[in-house]
Amino acid sequence: METTKYEITYIIRPDLDDAAKTALVERFDKIVTDNGAEIISSKDWSKRRFAYEIGGYNEGIYHVITLNANDDTALNEFDRLSKINNDILRHMIVKRED
Repeated sequence: METTKYEITYIIRPDLDDAAKTALVERFDKIVTDNGAEIISSKDWSKRRFAYEIGGYNEGIYHVITLNANDDTALNEFDRLSKINNDILRHMIVKRED
C-alpha cells in the first residue's frame, strides 16, 4: 500500500502555559502515530494575530505536523478529537503533492 504525505495545521489557544501546550502537542502527535501514521516533523510555526476573532481570541499559536499515512485512520481520529478539544481553536488537514 502506498503512503500519502499530509500536513495538519492547528491553532492552539494563546493563553496556555508552556507545559500545557507541550502536553497537548505530545498528545496529538501520539494520537497520529498510534493510528498508523509516521510523523516527519512536528513544530510550532508562530504566534499570529487573526483577521477576525475565533472563540474569543484575537491570536493563536500555529502548530504544523507533516506526516505519512497509509490510510485515513490517523487523520479521522485527529479530526474527531481536535473538534472536541477546547485548547485547539481550528485545524486543517491537507494532502501534500510533493
